[in-house]
Amino acid sequence: MHYSDERTDACRVSDAWTYRGLKTVILENELVRVVVLADKGADVYSFVHKPTDTDFMWRSPWGVRNPALHVPQSGWPVGPWMDVYEGGWQTAVPHGGYPDEVYGAEMGLHAELNTIPWDAVVVKDSSQEVSVRFSAKGVRMPFRAEKTLTIRTGKPTLYVDEAVTNEGEEPLDCVWLEHIAIGPPFLSDNCRLFVPDCRIINHPVPTAESSILKDGAESQWPMAETADGRRIDFSRIPGKDDRTLDMAYMTGMSDGWYAVLNEDLGLGWAVSYPVDVFRYLWFWRNLGGGWAYPWYGRCYNVGLEPCTSFHNGGLKQAQENGTARSFGPGETVRANIAAGAFTGSRQVTRVLPDGQVILADA
Repeated sequence: MHYSDERTDACRVSDAWTYRGLKTVILENELVRVVVLADKGADVYSFVHKPTDTDFMWRSPWGVRNPALHVPQSGWPVGPWMDVYEGGWQTAVPHGGYPDEVYGAEMGLHAELNTIPWDAVVVKDSSQEVSVRFSAKGVRMPFRAEKTLTIRTGKPTLYVDEAVTNEGEEPLDCVWLEHIAIGPPFLSDNCRLFVPDCRIINHPVPTAESSILKDGAESQWPMAETADGRRIDFSRIPGKDDRTLDMAYMTGMSDGWYAVLNEDLGLGWAVSYPVDVFRYLWFWRNLGGGWAYPWYGRCYNVGLEPCTSFHNGGLKQAQENGTARSFGPGETVRANIAAGAFTGSRQVTRVLPDGQVILADA
């Protein structure tokens, strides 16, 4: 039995919840509420900005499904992950991307830690700060992931102290992806994306029949090349009537951060991360153009996903192109991420490592 202080103001935390059969942890303060599905990858399912009642996380139309109660209809290695993908924020380790076989093991989509339960322990519970440590071990590769989520009073920010460890006795490669998807009502064609100066690399092959980007083209932020010779401004988010689905990647940044500002609402979502760990920012543009399984034209969201590697073909292709993250036996790599809300209507010039958003002078 865990006896927590059941405060009704300032910071509070509870690990005594269950949602659709999944152990669920809730952290909140005066400004934000974060819901974590401990029994499904420690996914951040909901991130609500309380003053505006805005949830930044995208919700898939099929919602939360308990993997323990789901029997895949085939052995297709995409299905077990996608069938239970509820949206939100997943940590994908050690195989971010599409299925392949590595080290003699078949790895499914974004394998393998975000469809299994994680241990959850409340490590701090005070009115000034609450923290929960989540941890899990892989099944087919000996990687352990641990992340401590913290909220502090008066701050609209979630602080994530994360560590990935190779518990094997041989060197192993890894793709580490923070799979963050945002959606309506926050996301709209009134949104503007800010990132540090960087290079854009389009996915090397079409992502879908509705893809419009030129395969493998490279360009300077913010303009990306299309297959028909146009250039589109990546700093502007189209609406669902765009009806496209594409993948691109930003790299060469001096700092690791991005911010999305809804200029109509005066509300934004910002993430900072260590660029020495996450050298790529994946840009998944699911703008109403996902047809057939699992989208069926229903989905409007973007993924802005810090990753160690390029591209979403999985670990083997990252090994082949030299971007996989190498771990020695017993080696641990740590990363501190800050994610949260901000208000304002001016251009974002930087997001500091502590999550503070710096706006341009009026």
